[in-house]
Amino acid sequence: MFSGVIFVVIKQSGVKMMRRFLLFMVFMAAMVPVAGKGYKIVVKLAAAPSAQVFLAGYYGSNIYLKDTTLTDATGRGVFERDTLLPQGLYKIYLDQERHFDFLLGADQTLTLTNTGFSLEGLTVEGAVESGEFLDYMRWLRDRQKELANLDTLLSRAEGMEKDSISSQIRALSASVSTYWKRKSDQYPGTMLAAFLMANYTEELRPEDIPAAYTTNDSLRWVYEYTYRKNHFFDHLDLSDERLLNTPLLKSRLDTYLEKVLLQLYDSVKPAAYALIQRASGHPQTYRYVTSHLLNAALASRVMGMDALFVDIARDYYLSGKAAWADSTTLAKIRENVIFLEHNLIGQQARDVRMETLDGQPFRLYQQNHLYTILVFYEPNCSHCNEFVPRLYQEVYLPFRDKGLEVVAVYTMDQKEAWQAFTEKYHLADWTNVWDPHHLSRFKIIYDTRTTPSVYLLDREKKILAKKFSLEFLKEYLGHHLGGV
Repeated sequence: MFSGVIFVVIKQSGVKMMRRFLLFMVFMAAMVPVAGKGYKIVVKLAAAPSAQVFLAGYYGSNIYLKDTTLTDATGRGVFERDTLLPQGLYKIYLDQERHFDFLLGADQTLTLTNTGFSLEGLTVEGAVESGEFLDYMRWLRDRQKELANLDTLLSRAEGMEKDSISSQIRALSASVSTYWKRKSDQYPGTMLAAFLMANYTEELRPEDIPAAYTTNDSLRWVYEYTYRKNHFFDHLDLSDERLLNTPLLKSRLDTYLEKVLLQLYDSVKPAAYALIQRASGHPQTYRYVTSHLLNAALASRVMGMDALFVDIARDYYLSGKAAWADSTTLAKIRENVIFLEHNLIGQQARDVRMETLDGQPFRLYQQNHLYTILVFYEPNCSHCNEFVPRLYQEVYLPFRDKGLEVVAVYTMDQKEAWQAFTEKYHLADWTNVWDPHHLSRFKIIYDTRTTPSVYLLDREKKILAKKFSLEFLKEYLGHHLGGV
């Protein structure tokens, strides 16, 4: 697969809102201009006469204001300063519908002419790198069209025709890789070369797989997976901080985390830490990679990946290694760790002392079932009103005689509302408990900041899963306790 320029359109309603956003965006440290020869970027925009036009620079997938100009009656304007801009990917921006990207390398004296705001109408004078990048964008667009056509044909093909089309797709992909390498060799050390080669991943040829791994499909898969994992960043130079000024680093990190690595905490953590270590000698890249991995772990929908957030938070932020993090950021990270550190998958669930609906004392560890579902809810939560009754009907009732118990924890302190909820949905048969004075600290221990909050425990009360769907639960229990 290959990727090209990522066009990012900031979603703000109205031209005035967009301009206000750009004008007041705080510059990031990595984007501070470097002293020396200045930049002069002339724009000739026939479609934007007498208009305020913005020059914006990328940092990851976001764009930040760098300069503004007012065009004359013909659409000519000049961005000019006596300092150089950081090399990277930039955008000429008029409004949400009218903008285009260009690459800015070491030579920052150039003229951009565009009959509209399209790739077709754009020309570059001066700055060879910028011109070559425009040629690349056009060339890549044509290859993408070819690939789309081949994908359509492949979806309809059968037999030998399918093999032939697959071969054409591989050849097309190889031609893109060849282009990247050829241009990189032609312009070594340039921003253009860094950008192009950051896309590149060496393909593993079947003949390069050792014979010992070709004896069965499982061994072959292990070798191919390990190769992809270990070589994915071979041609993306983490020491080259110019790449921070493009969307490429974020895109490659996301692809690596979500599509290359096995979606398991034990697989992702070593790979993530290896990336942080590779970037550690380069302050701005180190900051970006570490921050991105922390946020990706927290936002991940992969069950158990919150453990990676806790690891990175402790090892890099709360340990003092993340010098860039201010007190507000550290406080928020520390708060998240406090809410997550006691309920990670694989941990022993904390015992809690509560009280049943009829006033009897309750301890979680008094349960002795093969599996226990621990669910925290509040009656005025719309999702709880859907999830909890379905949990009772579709999971508890079918599996209660096969080794399952449900402990349903009411998280508020209004007993009448709690009782009304259990009566409304006929929830009397499972274990209903509460802790109106929060003496057990369950809200922190089991992170009930959002509800429903749900956990699956084994007989020894080890946490097997959390924040899952009912479909996952029915499939898991059906496999381990027998079908219904």
